[in-house]
Amino acid sequence: MVNPASAAYVMWYRQVKRFIRTRSRLVGAILQPIFWMIFLGLGFTSALKGAPVFGGIDYLTFFTPGVVVMAVFFTAFFSGISVIWDREFGFLKEILVAPASRTATIAGRILGDVTISMLQGVIVLTIAFLMVPNLRLLGVPLVLVAVFFTALQFTGLGIALASKLKSFEGFQLVNMLIAMPIFFLSGAFYPVNALPAPASIIAYLNPLVYGVDLSRTALTGAGFLPLTSAFAALAASSLFLLVVAVWGFKKATAE
Repeated sequence: MVNPASAAYVMWYRQVKRFIRTRSRLVGAILQPIFWMIFLGLGFTSALKGAPVFGGIDYLTFFTPGVVVMAVFFTAFFSGISVIWDREFGFLKEILVAPASRTATIAGRILGDVTISMLQGVIVLTIAFLMVPNLRLLGVPLVLVAVFFTALQFTGLGIALASKLKSFEGFQLVNMLIAMPIFFLSGAFYPVNALPAPASIIAYLNPLVYGVDLSRTALTGAGFLPLTSAFAALAASSLFLLVVAVWGFKKATAE
């Protein structure tokens, strides 16, 4: 039986190495949120100048923490497609029959994808400080905590879905159907507490809300939830989705 730590490390290293070799993926994942900040953030900053709903800050400053978390969210959530690639080309079968713990294997895979997601989040955050210089530098450690848990839970969710789906088309369709409502109800574009009651209730069930709010509080002080509440909700949802991912991968087949 392969040592669990060694199995986890090998899978982590493989995910990171695959990412480094596909530079177009890195460039695309970074440019997309930058475009959001330039075209949407600057536009709405001008149009909504003086609006009182953003905690006394301009729209671009309000929007930027959400863009950072968005970069992490989409990268993490769509990382599950690599499971389908592995099933398609036979590598998944080798993993499943290898004398290694499936828990250690999927843990290494998740940590590899979390590392990739966080790297992209850090790059976007660095660029954000150049575009929005009034962000709080002292809030960066808390943002890293928020993006870590965001990456962890949505990598887990993506892998759990990929473990059940058999085709690229099916995975992309299901992911988009889930990702869009999660993102638009995350509080990245507008304050969740300003939504009508039914939508607000649904938004509070969205785990991405807490990552965005924690990051916004850290960088701007304009979050609407207490730090402890946002952190507790984020940690709890991450643990739950991580368990779901491990359970789903253990039940996966290579057929």
